[in-house]
Amino acid sequence: MTLASVGSFSSQAQAASAELDCKLRFSLSTWSAIYKHSEGTGVVTCENGASMPVKIEAKGVGLTAGKSHVDNGTGRFTDVHTIADVLGKYAQGEAHAGVVKSGSAQVLTKGTVSLALAGAGEGVDIGIDVGEFNLMPAK
Repeated sequence: MTLASVGSFSSQAQAASAELDCKLRFSLSTWSAIYKHSEGTGVVTCENGASMPVKIEAKGVGLTAGKSHVDNGTGRFTDVHTIADVLGKYAQGEAHAGVVKSGSAQVLTKGTVSLALAGAGEGVDIGIDVGEFNLMPAK
């Protein structure tokens, strides 16, 4: 192996390990009565030009009741190296309360990848729940 090829390999490894800035824009509808279920859609975009439509599904259990929706929600990922890193199941724990206009912010984790969500919407909800937030490619 020549010195030039070692340098090329080193810069490729650094590029592959560099953190990629990716964001999520989403809409989500939720209903709950002890069991919480949310469904929605979104688009993940990354600073390198990669983009992927996604389906969102969240399920949880706890002391919760209500119905709400979020439009134009946002999310930001950390510790992402390729757009595929954003897919999968994130751990979710939440305490929430709202009437008519409500907002929420939470941080979800999946291994080393984290997703910070923020959104505002309308509805009535109250409770505490624990579950999972699943981000899948849209079909």
